[in-house]
Amino acid sequence: MKKLILVIFGGVSTEHEISRVSASFVINSLDDEKYTVLRMGITKAGAMFLYNGSVDKIIDGSWEQDKANLVPAVLSPCSVHHGLIVLDKERKTYDILPVDCAFPVLHGKNGEDGTIQGLLTLAGIPFVGCGAYSSAVCMDKVATKLICRREGINITPFIYARKAENFDFTAFALKSEEAFGYPVFVKPANAGSSVGVAKAKNRDELIKGMETAFIYDSKILIEQAMEGKEIEVAVLGNQNPRVSLCGEIDPGAEFYDYETKYVTDTAKQYIPARISRKASDILREMAAKIYTALDCKGLARVDFFVDGDKVTFNEINTIPGLTPISMYPKLMEREGYSPSKLVDKLIALAEENAL
Repeated sequence: MKKLILVIFGGVSTEHEISRVSASFVINSLDDEKYTVLRMGITKAGAMFLYNGSVDKIIDGSWEQDKANLVPAVLSPCSVHHGLIVLDKERKTYDILPVDCAFPVLHGKNGEDGTIQGLLTLAGIPFVGCGAYSSAVCMDKVATKLICRREGINITPFIYARKAENFDFTAFALKSEEAFGYPVFVKPANAGSSVGVAKAKNRDELIKGMETAFIYDSKILIEQAMEGKEIEVAVLGNQNPRVSLCGEIDPGAEFYDYETKYVTDTAKQYIPARISRKASDILREMAAKIYTALDCKGLARVDFFVDGDKVTFNEINTIPGLTPISMYPKLMEREGYSPSKLVDKLIALAEENAL
């Protein structure tokens, strides 16, 4: 009997558009002979619909206008339902549609931060990826760094601040200058894919970067700019995670921001990364330690800076991009996981984690 898999995409997030592209990868990779696939789209306004139309319309965003293929539905938090409440406006009734496993492909806030994971946990639905706690901690760059520092992980040096009514931008800029000098990176604590991130080379750029970062989150951090190459690994598994070989990102820009990742496509990728065997071994061992320390399950991409044999942890992404130019699926393919084999494994891990 086929398993009923619910793929969730879109969301109330600055990464809504990328979620749609990643979801198309998942949908197209699910074997029709093994699974019945339901697609639940969440608009930027937060409305939920089952969508029965073309995957191409999910990618370009026109699914929301495809009224004939939209069915109002919501995830039920009731574990007895174990699935969706599907609404029939004409008959003014509803049906309960149980699902076997959910595959949230929701990047950024309201999807990668533990919110949807908490709802799925209440509903008793097995789901792909990290749980609510791990998702929330990994989304918060400050919390992640504090935990990893306690575990003895070499992290990017940073300071952080919370938004206040009379926040003194100049005073915090002075604190940063004393700690790091320039250049530095300014980031919202809770945002993915480099949204709201700025590189500052002087005080004016630093204050402007802080103002921008506070638009996206009430907590921001300033990091020392690190020398070296940007290296990523893909991690797959639950208790005994598998760490891929290392991949290298050459941004082809000032830094690897949202535009570079998903819009301009100027970045170059090298698989395997152009680093020493020693650095690779250190990095992969560190990635497994970070993954375990943060209680990750299913999958994550872990990012580092490598300067010679020195390895510095940068950040972790618990719902990594699954677009045609994303590093995670490319690294896992080199590990022997085709797209269809990868999604099979992720569903199996979700079911294992739910036991």
